[in-house]
Amino acid sequence: MTITPTAKAGRAAPRKRARRATQRVTMTDVADAAGVSASTVSLYFRKPEAVSPHLAEKVRRVIDELGYVPNLVAGSLAAAQSRTVAVILPSILNSFYAETYNTLQSLFQGSRYQTMLGVTEFNPEVEEDLIRAFLAWSPAAMVLTGFDHTERARAMLRGAGVPVVEMWDMPSTPDEAVDLSVGFSHFEVGRRQTAHLYDQGSRKVAYIGAAVHHDLRVRSRTDGYEDEVRRRGLHPPIAVTAPDAASTPVGTRLIDEVLAAHPDIDGVVCSNDYLALGAMFEVRRRNLRIPEDLAVVGFGDMGFSRVSLPPLTTVRPPQREIGRLAAMQILARLGGAKIPPSHFALECELVVRDSTRPTDP
Repeated sequence: MTITPTAKAGRAAPRKRARRATQRVTMTDVADAAGVSASTVSLYFRKPEAVSPHLAEKVRRVIDELGYVPNLVAGSLAAAQSRTVAVILPSILNSFYAETYNTLQSLFQGSRYQTMLGVTEFNPEVEEDLIRAFLAWSPAAMVLTGFDHTERARAMLRGAGVPVVEMWDMPSTPDEAVDLSVGFSHFEVGRRQTAHLYDQGSRKVAYIGAAVHHDLRVRSRTDGYEDEVRRRGLHPPIAVTAPDAASTPVGTRLIDEVLAAHPDIDGVVCSNDYLALGAMFEVRRRNLRIPEDLAVVGFGDMGFSRVSLPPLTTVRPPQREIGRLAAMQILARLGGAKIPPSHFALECELVVRDSTRPTDP
């Protein structure tokens, strides 16, 4: 965005210096755009009450529009690029995010970069605060999860002048991504889970999901389930969701609600393996057979999935490959490679185990 400063009476408007899109927004850029001096912008950050309300409002508006973040690296170090990469995850409870982070950390450490980790708990406002705090320390690059950012966060990322990778999802349009992205379609995961249950013989398939109100990736998998149900045309979608974080007790509670309203279901799609495990506990408590009476499919391929009773059919996301591609793109950029904004669409693997019936050949 280009903002033309208004000329002050009696003197020409300050000339705005040209700035490449890949350069960090500076205090001088803010001052030029707001039509004030750099010292006024500096005073706004150090002692905002000393700046007149009129000028403070102009500076604040330009800061939001340009996505400016003050640089806390003082003196001659301010112009130097740090050797840290900021990584922001929605949660550290889910092991697939941990696998991605471990891969990122290992590759960055191998090139003598260190990682800074922030956790949002799926809150975009918390993410915005983390982005602002991390950018203030001049990271070499930023890695984020998904595309659900506030407008201020998006402006800061676009104005940061460093490589930015958004991972674990795919943009709906190329413009949705700030820079680079690495992920997969959660909508297609939901469709694939559901299609597998129908293909292996189920005729009435329900869905249970947790954290669906604030995790857009879970919501996309729910949408994929509903799309496949409508495509098959055997029954209306049966989706029961909860705002709670995914856990085994939540899975037990949700499948209990589904079976109370629809005792004739013969398949259930779960938004992740924790819910699937809870669902299987409740199904077995009711003396129902898995998969003969009710087939169960999860998502995530958690460590317990292969040793549960019965072993859980699930979808394995490419967590390590996401971390590898994200790190390699950033390191290539930092090494001087001219890599344009790119979007890597990966595939997930359906891992068929004993909680579903084998599909017909």
